[in-house]
Amino acid sequence: MSSKKPVVIYGVTGYTGRLVAEYLREYRVPFIAAGRDGKRVKEVMDKVPGIENAEYEIAEVEHSTEALTKLFKGAKVVCNMVGPFMKYGPEAVEASLAAGCHYTDTNGEQNWMMHAEETWGNKFADRGLLLSPGIAQMYTTGEIAANICLETPGLDTLDILVLWKGFPTYASTQTIFSILTADFFHLEQNQYVQWSPFAKAEVQVPGQHAVAMALPWGGTAHPVWFKNDPRVANCKAMGGVFERSVMEGVVQITTVVEEQIKKMPKAQQEKALSDMAASLQAGMPPRENPRINTSVDSVHASGPLGRVHCVIHGNCNYKQTGLLQAYAAYHLLQAPPRRLGFASGCQAFGHRELLGVLQSFGLAGKPVITSDI
Repeated sequence: MSSKKPVVIYGVTGYTGRLVAEYLREYRVPFIAAGRDGKRVKEVMDKVPGIENAEYEIAEVEHSTEALTKLFKGAKVVCNMVGPFMKYGPEAVEASLAAGCHYTDTNGEQNWMMHAEETWGNKFADRGLLLSPGIAQMYTTGEIAANICLETPGLDTLDILVLWKGFPTYASTQTIFSILTADFFHLEQNQYVQWSPFAKAEVQVPGQHAVAMALPWGGTAHPVWFKNDPRVANCKAMGGVFERSVMEGVVQITTVVEEQIKKMPKAQQEKALSDMAASLQAGMPPRENPRINTSVDSVHASGPLGRVHCVIHGNCNYKQTGLLQAYAAYHLLQAPPRRLGFASGCQAFGHRELLGVLQSFGLAGKPVITSDI
């Protein structure tokens, strides 16, 4: 089956999965829409705008390495949407490796990024494959801005801020809660340094007078991606949503996690966090509105004698994620990535290239760059 369709979207029934399908349709890339409930997959796919013009198949598959390997055989790229990834990701990665497929996902779990790099990075490289977890707006668009800053030599410190207007989806909320029990890190002189679980900041938002609350958001992917970049010695990333009540709620929940949930056995931790997440976001958010759901990715890069600031204003962060995933698959079907094994979106495809993709679909504006060099 999959030999006829080069891309597999695993977890297509979620909010982001259906957006990946939508953009694969626009790229005219055939794909398999896969999930654990075939009836549910069909119901969701029937509602994707314009899907009647796409070339795709529906597949029901159990979540096991054996079953996923059988499904992925003959495909070239797996776009995995099934999270939290530290819990459900290993089977999909192992199956991608066994089937000889490039692997991407949309995760926001720093501990998963570190685990994936350490466990499978070299194995994917040895097979001539890409392992690229974390291709998503909340990480990749900020990474684009960081790399634009780093085009100026002599800068070695990145201060990254990612904010967006809207509310996390059910899957995103589950992920946010899952990382509250994990340690998370920033980069200081090329070494991981642990954040305090209670860290927060009032940040100046480019383009407005008001400040916003930002959190380390589980450490984000950026310190992991820049850990082995010779240009970068220090990297801190913070972010969140503009709605302050949501951010204050996360702070309150962090206190509950530290004082109560972390003392529970692991299985009880997972259930308690999942129940709390579902109580906040149990349904499907409305389709994004570009006039409302805006995003800001701001990076201050500095060095001993210079400063560069890059801001990318965008809209519809979940659409950005869906597009980035679809483009990654589209690219991999035609050309090898710039880097094999564990690599970020920018390392695999080029930061200027990814910016051009977002701009071509009207999801990102021209970067605003200021410099004192």
